[in-house]
Amino acid sequence: MPRNLQPLDLGIQIPYHFRCPISLELMQDPVTVCTGQTYDRASIESWVSIGNNTTCPVTRAPLSDFTLIPNHTLRRLIQEWCVANRSNGVERIPTPKQPADPTSVRALLSQASAITGTHVSVRSRAAALRRLRGFARDSDKNRVLIAAHNATEVLIKILFSETTSSELVSESLALLVMLPITEPNQCVSISSDPGRVEFLTRLLFDSSIETRVNAAALIEIVSTGTKSADLKEMFSISNSESVFEGVLDLLRNPISSRRALKIGIKTLFALCLVKSTRHIAITAGAPEILIDRLAADFDRCDTERALATVELLCRSPEGCAAFGEHALTVPLLVKTILRVSDRATEYAAGALLALCTAEERWREEAAAAGVVVQLLLMVQSECTERAKKKAQKLLKLLRDSWPDYNSFANSDDFGCSSQVVPF
Repeated sequence: MPRNLQPLDLGIQIPYHFRCPISLELMQDPVTVCTGQTYDRASIESWVSIGNNTTCPVTRAPLSDFTLIPNHTLRRLIQEWCVANRSNGVERIPTPKQPADPTSVRALLSQASAITGTHVSVRSRAAALRRLRGFARDSDKNRVLIAAHNATEVLIKILFSETTSSELVSESLALLVMLPITEPNQCVSISSDPGRVEFLTRLLFDSSIETRVNAAALIEIVSTGTKSADLKEMFSISNSESVFEGVLDLLRNPISSRRALKIGIKTLFALCLVKSTRHIAITAGAPEILIDRLAADFDRCDTERALATVELLCRSPEGCAAFGEHALTVPLLVKTILRVSDRATEYAAGALLALCTAEERWREEAAAAGVVVQLLLMVQSECTERAKKKAQKLLKLLRDSWPDYNSFANSDDFGCSSQVVPF
């Protein structure tokens, strides 16, 4: 039932004991605290989060223990009441998923990390990991709780020590990429170990698409989490052509899921942030794949990352050459300006600036695609200052390619803009 729906709107009265004492609304997930009072879970958690963690809202008795016990009996009564009043517009509340508790998390992590033998099988360890993954899928709160129990360290150990069990590998990897890796040393422990890097690379070519996507996700996490510039340069992931091939294959695959595309472009961008590895991305075919995908099915956020990657790769002569040879590159970049977002506009202008600086034929192609009008609109728009500077440089560079330069220079629209730097 909508939270703001009042009893008078329904024409019926909600029973008093079905209402949360804090919000006075129909309880969705009734829980009982140590004082014996029942509240809606969301309301009592909100009460505690704002600093009222010492007293019970109703009894004012101290909350010596903040364990929330689900009141299943009351919830079932509320659900039955909802069903009985369906004709009055009341919708049945769904059965809530119970949050993870520290005891269960500790037990499952212990079961998952146990040594496989007579008493503990691979199947039971994998089942524990699946249960933890189910908790992690349910809420951010569960993910924080699981991570707080040193789960990432446990999962890293399982992933790279149980390489003979595909079930344990896939389950530990899937859970690991759902948790925050806040310790830089954990990223370094992977990025600085050639054996672990090689194993992750092999997973990019696994028969399971889920394992391949999760391997790419972990590579992105590790690459981003490795802060040392020197270590980034030596990062063997970034220097492996196989890694780029595996990541690009996620983008190349015509049946790639939305998650595969998102992880693929995110990982490619992270790898291309290392200047010394961009030539590997170019050799592996990144320019063609990026332009093809940009012309088809990226959402806004992925489009921004893809265009940022295009601009990075265009900073080298071989990158400009590869992008310039694709027939769609220049028209697509021109079309993107002011169409997607301020960031996308800035990255598209930066890539065009690199291309137009490299060769005159691409300046002519950009002018023919209508870039001049787009740039004039850019410098008078609310886009970023960096984007405007790129537009001004492009306008100056393209001056000789304008078919009617004098008419543009003398026009009211061009002359009245105080944001255009005079040539």
